[in-house]
Amino acid sequence: MNVIDVKKLDLNPNPHGIHSQKVYDTEHAEIIHLLLKPGEALKRHTTPVDVAFYILEGTGVVEIGEEKKEVGPDTLIDSPAHSPHRLINRSDHPFRVLVIKVPRPTEKAQMLE
Repeated sequence: MNVIDVKKLDLNPNPHGIHSQKVYDTEHAEIIHLLLKPGEALKRHTTPVDVAFYILEGTGVVEIGEEKKEVGPDTLIDSPAHSPHRLINRSDHPFRVLVIKVPRPTEKAQMLE
């Protein structure tokens, strides 16, 4: 059994400049823990694989293509491969999200901003 204490994981450098930690990384899938502080946002980008966002804490805006929706804890959002997307924290509280990529990407995300 492999037990991971997410609080002890190193930060994962990223082009968005936000708190990011790889929680799970195998040849089949990747799971990333994101913490967006108040006012932070991901840059619009696309990924070459399907992505699911699972909201752990706080509220924020998920933007996929032209659609925007405010979401909160225990919400799962599906983002198809190659769809422009981003997350935005417009609140005064942390916005924590698990990003699940399946299959594990072999190419980098494409930044649109």
